[in-house]
Amino acid sequence: MTINEHLTTFAGLPIVDVADEQGPVDPAAVAWRIDLEDYEAELSEFEAALDRVLERAGPGGPTALVVGNWGSAFDTAFPAELLIGRVARLSRLRALFLGEMTYEQCEISWINQGDVTPLLEAFPALEVLWVRGSEGLGLEPGRYPALRELVIQSGGLPAPVIRTVGACELPALTHLELWLGVANYGGDARAEDLAPILAGRSLPALTHLGLCNAEIADELAAAVAAAPVVARLTRLDLSLGTLGDTGAESLLTGQPLTHLTTLDLHHHFMSPETAQRVADELPGVTVDVSERQEEERWGRYTVCAE
Repeated sequence: MTINEHLTTFAGLPIVDVADEQGPVDPAAVAWRIDLEDYEAELSEFEAALDRVLERAGPGGPTALVVGNWGSAFDTAFPAELLIGRVARLSRLRALFLGEMTYEQCEISWINQGDVTPLLEAFPALEVLWVRGSEGLGLEPGRYPALRELVIQSGGLPAPVIRTVGACELPALTHLELWLGVANYGGDARAEDLAPILAGRSLPALTHLGLCNAEIADELAAAVAAAPVVARLTRLDLSLGTLGDTGAESLLTGQPLTHLTTLDLHHHFMSPETAQRVADELPGVTVDVSERQEEERWGRYTVCAE
């Protein structure tokens, strides 16, 4: 499976493409999308589209910005400097998605990202940051007091990025979602790399934790089963990966999960009996054990890798 559809909403707002001449009634009440048609578009074309967004969104710029193809994303990192250079005209920006592309535009493992630290520093009021693709992705430890939602979607998330997330101070973060991916595409993290996140000391507001699309899902389940952060979660998401009976057993025999509102395990490799047992033992929890997969002779697979 791959990502084959674009989002229609982001940060709770409907998405409007800047190329759509029929503009919204309230330009501040939508998420504006830039997605260049020419995959090898020049940087100047992205810059022109960004200025068009600023023109259409009005004073303060967009509330939310979704960036798809910025031009040659397979070998050119997102041009963060173009946003940073317009920071005075983007005072209203609260939500940003970098790399919202389908597999037909660019496979997730090919999407080049750069260091997002300068963006976080230039936009200290940013509340929502989604990043798709982790080739070249960088992040420096820091304190980001406004950030409420951080999502990194990847076919293989490098361990240093995960460790850096754990080293950041994120006092307002309620939603953290990391797609760990597979080793063949750079996903070299182990459960111990997530130890600071699972301890939760730098994430006092966290209520939604997603460790998704993981080749090491059973290993993660064992770590989560004893993780201090779980006690304050309302939603735990281990979906899109390779969770099997071993991981499910860890969840069921570990700390209580009855306080959760949602346990998302969809796309898994549990036996039907084990999947049913998970649902039966958590009667007050919405448990998603849909999309059961059959293991191939070469092993299990995540939703996104290449």
